[in-house]
Amino acid sequence: MQQRVVVTGMGMVTCLGTGVATNWEALSAGRSGIGPISLFDASDCYTRIAGEVAPHFDSARHIPVKEYRRLDRFQQFALVAAGEAIDDSGISCPPENPYRFGVIVGSGMGGLATIEKGVEVIRTKGPSRISPLMIIMSVINLSPGMLAIKYGFRGPNFGLVNACASGASAIGEAYRLVREGCVDVVLAGGTEAVITSLSVGGFNALRALSTRNDEPQRASRPFDAERDGFVLAEGSGMLVLEAREHARARDASIHAEIVGYGATDDAFHFVMPDPQGDGAYWAMKQAVEEASIEPSRIDYINAHGTSTDLNDKIETLAIKRLMGPTANKVAISSTKSMTGHMIGAAGAVEAIYSIMSIKTGVIPPTINLDFPSPECDLDYTPNKAVSRTVDYAISNSFAFGGQNASLLFKRV
Repeated sequence: MQQRVVVTGMGMVTCLGTGVATNWEALSAGRSGIGPISLFDASDCYTRIAGEVAPHFDSARHIPVKEYRRLDRFQQFALVAAGEAIDDSGISCPPENPYRFGVIVGSGMGGLATIEKGVEVIRTKGPSRISPLMIIMSVINLSPGMLAIKYGFRGPNFGLVNACASGASAIGEAYRLVREGCVDVVLAGGTEAVITSLSVGGFNALRALSTRNDEPQRASRPFDAERDGFVLAEGSGMLVLEAREHARARDASIHAEIVGYGATDDAFHFVMPDPQGDGAYWAMKQAVEEASIEPSRIDYINAHGTSTDLNDKIETLAIKRLMGPTANKVAISSTKSMTGHMIGAAGAVEAIYSIMSIKTGVIPPTINLDFPSPECDLDYTPNKAVSRTVDYAISNSFAFGGQNASLLFKRV
């Protein structure tokens, strides 16, 4: 028999701050976390802005110094976000039956900064001088691996690589494991630290990034006619997914129920989305059908909304196809307008934002939406948050390679 799956813990680190409460306060107020890049000298880059965690993130407060030195930034973020989620859930660690507890963490690029440093060491000092920690600090599966060691979770454990859909895909696959009764609990989410010269240079080569360097807080402008690309960001979001009866048995507080997950691929192009939005539509449709509701029941969509020309207008097409005559009634926003695009962590962080909309009755705004694009003509909650009862919320994540993931959450 299939189990109902609930969310009992949430934690995050973004350019808006450390912790869910700090993030939600900033997001509801419409504050941007985008600023000049400080993690490396970006003076030679076309893009010199990003959503850095650096200004406020004090790793030493959360991670012992000895451990901190053995971790890449993407692993540090995961450790802090997971710590908040586990504390929030109230789960005792290690658990009595550790093989019923799993960990799935998504990341698009893993320890890219560590890899860059390793290449520089080879170039300047030779391969014999490479740190023995380089592989440990760079591979993606070590993020869920270290969390399993920390919390004693011995069930299914793997890193999931799905570019910008990684975090959402990790949550969706964790949901399936719990729903099918394979495990009772999964710590799931995404983490990313890609503000490096190689990453920024690479995305610039694709002409994917905004170059609005003189106005960093106005650079990410999803659905706006003057959008010119996304803003790269870093961070982590982690959720504790749990079988409802397991959560009830320990009298846990429940944030929301996850009732649907859709996963598709456009099978169209390496970086461009299907012009008809078929993959995005079917991902949302699968999630809605799994929940056995009509699309008109959806109150809020946290859009992928990257602030790129093709993504925003094609996601709009997909939403119109899904919602039909009720498309103009659903509240939509892109929180990337404030956080930037966290690549593999984006879907996990935005899943938490969607749950917070359900819990608080607040739809966060899409800031910088000053000149709506004619092709993007739905209600994107421009510039100011609004109050609305949210019973069902969808969080969308789409990726280079055509991967699409949609998560559907329900009020409890």
